[in-house]
Amino acid sequence: MTFSELDKLRSSVDNGQSGPKNHLVLVKKLVEASTKLASTTPQGGRCDPKMTAKNRDRYLNEAFKRLKKLVGGGYPSAQFYMADCYGQGTLGLEPDTKEAFKLYQAAAKAGHPQAAFRTAVCCEIGAEEGGGTSRDYPKAVQWYRRAATLGDAAAMYKIGAILLKGLLGQQRNMVEAVTWLKRGAERADEDNPHALHELARLYESSNNNPEVRNKIVADDSYARDLYMQAARLGYKVSQFKLGQCYEYGSLGLPISNRDSIAWYTKAAAQGDHQAELALSGWYLTGAEGILEHSDTEAYLWARKAASSEGGPQVGKAMFAMGYFTENGIGCPASMEEARKWYGRAASYKFPKALERLEELRKGGGKGGRGPAPVNGKLTRKDQKRDEENCVVM
Repeated sequence: MTFSELDKLRSSVDNGQSGPKNHLVLVKKLVEASTKLASTTPQGGRCDPKMTAKNRDRYLNEAFKRLKKLVGGGYPSAQFYMADCYGQGTLGLEPDTKEAFKLYQAAAKAGHPQAAFRTAVCCEIGAEEGGGTSRDYPKAVQWYRRAATLGDAAAMYKIGAILLKGLLGQQRNMVEAVTWLKRGAERADEDNPHALHELARLYESSNNNPEVRNKIVADDSYARDLYMQAARLGYKVSQFKLGQCYEYGSLGLPISNRDSIAWYTKAAAQGDHQAELALSGWYLTGAEGILEHSDTEAYLWARKAASSEGGPQVGKAMFAMGYFTENGIGCPASMEEARKWYGRAASYKFPKALERLEELRKGGGKGGRGPAPVNGKLTRKDQKRDEENCVVM
C-alpha cells in the first residue's frame, strides 16, 4: 500500500475508467490506508497522534461515502461488504444486525453466493443470536440451497450436513446429501475443508451405520484421500484423524510413529483437544528416535486437553489429569487434587472416573502406574493397555 497506488486507483475510478468492481477495491484500499498510511506523509515523514487520528477518519469517511454510493447503485458485492461492516461494527459504523441482514438479503436476491449463505445463517440463528431477523428454519434451508446452487462451497457442505442428519426440520436424504458433499469437496479450500472430512466419514469401512452402508459402498482408499486433502488444507479434525490412522495402521496406511506424531502435533498446534490428549500419550511412552519420553510434557498436554469446554475427549482428559496427579506423573502427587479431577471427569459421565471415585470412597489406595518402565519409559505395549483402561489417549 503506497500513496501513489491509492492516488492512481482513485483517479481511475473518478475518471470513469473503472467499473464498480474497482470502485469497491478502492473502498477496501482506503480502509487499509486508515491503518497503514494514516501515520505517515507522502514525503515519508511521521505524523503526530492528532494528525494520525485525523488522517484515519478522513480515509474512513471517504471509504464510507464511496461505499454508500455503490450500495445505492445496487452493486451486490458492495451490499455484502457494507453488511459485514454493520455486522462487525467497522468502518466507523455502529453494529446493526438488522441493517446487516437487509443488505445481505438484498445482495443475495441479486445472486451473490456468499450473501445468500449469510442470509441463511441469519434465518437459522435468529435475532436472539445476532441474526438481525426472526428465526425461520424453512427460509434458512431455502437460502442455503440458493447459495449452494450459486456455487458457495460453505453452503454445499451445510445443505449436505442438513440432509445427512435431518437438521432444521428436513427429512434425511442420504443420496442428495452425498451429492452436495461431493460438490463441496470439489470446491474445498482452506476456509471450507469440512465437506472433505464429512464425506470421508461416510466412506470409511468402520462406519457401520446401516443407513449409510445401505446407500454408500465403503471405500477406505477414497476416505483416506479425502482426509489427506482436508488435513493438507489445515483442517485440524482431519489432521487428528490421520494421526490415529498412522498410529494404528488404519485406512490402508502403515503404522508410522513419526507420521502419527507429526499429524497430532499439527492438529494440537491449532487447539484440537483430542490431538493434545494423543500427544500426552506419546510423551508418556516416548518414541525412540522421534520423541523423548517426558512425564512433564505428558502432564502439560493432558492439562491443555482437560481445559476444553466440551467434546468427546474432555472427560477422558480430566480422568488422565486425575491419574497423573494421583501418581505424581509430571507434577507433585496430590490425592486431594486427583479427587477434584476425577470428580470433574465424573460430571461428564466418564465411566472410569465414576469407578475410581467409588474405589477411593471405599478406601482404595493409589492406582499405580502399572508395569515397571523399561529404561525409565513405558513401552508402547504398556500404553496400549493403559489406553484400554482410558488412562490417556
